Amino acid sequence: MRGGLIGAMTEGEMKRRTKDFSLRILQLVEDLPETRTARIIANQLARAGTSVATNYRAVCRAKSSADMVAKVTTVEEEADECAFWLELLSEAGLMAATQTGALLQEAGELTAIMVASRKTLLARIRK
Repeated sequence: MRGGLIGAMTEGEMKRRTKDFSLRILQLVEDLPETRTARIIANQLARAGTSVATNYRAVCRAKSSADMVAKVTTVEEEADECAFWLELLSEAGLMAATQTGALLQEAGELTAIMVASRKTLLARIRK
């Protein structure tokens, strides 16, 4: 994001990170059992997981500061939603916590990055 809002990571690095996250989510979805419950969660998780990367790319094309805040908020929400679905997979007994742990951690980190970015943007807008 412009102006170093994501710390030491460049826009390109963050694009790669969010795309890698999306790809890892899709790989995990492929490993889920073929049950109705798993299918429901898989669809939601795949949608939210790929949305993290696509919406981050939209952040990079924001037309204004307000537009950027809105788009960063969307990435934040989608990353947090991924965390929910990953937790649910484990708690429903569909996948071991050891299989979801790394992605759950990454979802948390991406959420935290977007929260910090949103706060920084809002502080800059208020100045």
